[in-house]
Order: sequence, then C-alpha cells, then structure tokens
Amino acid sequence: MVDGLKNFVENGIGACKILVIGDVMLDKYYFGEVTRISPEAPVPIARVLKVKETLGGAANVLHNLALLGCQTSIIGQIGRDNHGEIFLSKLKSLGVDYSGMIETSKPTTTKIRVISGHQQMIRLDFEDSSEICGADSDKLIKNFSAQVENVDAVIISDYGKGVCSKKICREVIGACRAAKKYVIVDPKGDNWQKYFDASFITPNLKEFNAVLPKKIANVDAQIEESAQKVIEEFNLRGLIVTRSAEGLSLIDGEKISHIKARAQEVFDVSGAGDTVIAVFALALAGKLDSEAAAYLANAAAGVVVAKVGTYAVNRTELLNAI
Repeated sequence: MVDGLKNFVENGIGACKILVIGDVMLDKYYFGEVTRISPEAPVPIARVLKVKETLGGAANVLHNLALLGCQTSIIGQIGRDNHGEIFLSKLKSLGVDYSGMIETSKPTTTKIRVISGHQQMIRLDFEDSSEICGADSDKLIKNFSAQVENVDAVIISDYGKGVCSKKICREVIGACRAAKKYVIVDPKGDNWQKYFDASFITPNLKEFNAVLPKKIANVDAQIEESAQKVIEEFNLRGLIVTRSAEGLSLIDGEKISHIKARAQEVFDVSGAGDTVIAVFALALAGKLDSEAAAYLANAAAGVVVAKVGTYAVNRTELLNAI
C-alpha cells in the first residue's frame, strides 16, 4: 500500500478536483511572552512577539488541499470588513477558485487567540452564527450548481456558523448523488438528518456520540456496532470516526479498519479533522479505495497534531509521514 500511496501523492494529486462548501473562518494568533501581571487588573500581560493569520474552518480544509497540489474551489460567506479582505487575499495567494464566495451583512467569522509558550490564554470570537437564508442562500446554491459537474468530490465542512443549513445540505447532497460525485461531510451538532444520503461522514468521537442514543467508549467494538446503525439510519456509504490518540476507524460496508495514530508528542489537535476530511476526499477523488484513503488521512493528521495552531499539511510532509 505504501508505494501506491507515495505514487498518488507524487503524481496523482494534481489531476484531482475538489469543491469545499461550508463555514469559512480567519484564524489570527498573537504569540508572546508573559513576565508580569497587569497593575490595572489581576490578569497577565502578554508582550506580543509575532502575529500569524491563517485560514480556518472550511477554508482550512481548502488550505490543506491547495498545499497538496489539488485543483480546489470554495463556496462560503464572508463579511464586508477588514477580516474579509484579509481572508480573500489569502485565497488569492493560494491560487484557488473562490468565485463561489459571497459577501453578506454578517461579519467574517474570525477567531483571535493569544498564546504564551504553548498555552492559549484567551480567544476572541467575531461571528454571527444565524442560519443563511433568502437571497444569500439562493446565491450559494446557484454558485454550487455552476461548479458541481466539474469536480470529482465535494466536501461539506459544517462548523455551525450558518452556511450548512438543512436547505443547502439537502441541495448539495442531492446534486452530488445525481451527478455521481462523492460528498463527504464534517458534521456539527446532532441534526444529521440534513446529511442523509451523503457518501461519508467524518465525526470525531464527541460528534459521533452526539447522535447516538447512548454514549459509547473509545473502543473498537462499540464504534463498529454504533457505526453500522448510523450508516443504515442516514443511508450513508460509510463513516470515518477520528479517535484522538487511538487514531481513526473506517467503517465502509464490510470493510472495517482501525488505524492507530503514530506515537508522538501532541501539541494541538485543532484543525486535525479538517486535514482528515481533506486528504480522505482527495484520495477518493484520485480513485484510491477507502482503506488506503483512510490510512493516508491518518498519516496527514499525525503531521498536523504535532504543530501549534491551525496548520495545513504540505506534500513533502505527507510523503515523509507515509
């Protein structure tokens, strides 16, 4: 399997076309050092040494795909604000197709984190999570319809920030089914009915437990049994359950694989789910079987969790991880 995966990463990725639709974000980091307490209030003072801005949410999925060399496009919403301008400039620098993006009256979803060492001190969120509707919703669906025929797979990246409404998810999944395209969902919340008929859903264990009648432990047998019921309930082809230190589990009909995480120091699991769905969808688009795709996704996630903050894996790092 390893040789086949290396050949795909080196030679096959460039031919793949992936469309990402979902809740895009801008992640902003202030890295600093704390040496004293403020005289104004009992809070630490962080002297800022470095500022980093990167793509987050659904845009982090896109970022992974773009760095790996995939032909990538994105559909989502931003605000008419400075954060939106920064966001679009980053998409432009990646060379991806962002013609499907729309501007709305809501602010660009932005997360600002202050970090000292490896410790996050505070996070500030700028957002309006109300569900997209009316003309904005219709425009997103129109933009999607114009692109779906020209891609190999579609990723729905649901962060609960308003884009992945029931209407939009049903339209997207229905169009993908009709066009015989893979549609892979990173879910949010316990309303999975809107994901009915998707090809694969990629929850972490907490997200998986949210739709189960009874909470399960991080154990192979319990995950297998519950996954089969969920697959039947929502008419899926399969599930990938990411399991933190236990790696991930693929349940795809009779094909069941529990792929262990590589032993290493974990700094930050944020964004690992974005990497898993990006690489898994990319591998399926490249006609790899689901087991090989899951193995590749797990290897990519192992790179990301060893980094601080939102991070997108590149082709060299993925080859080394394989």
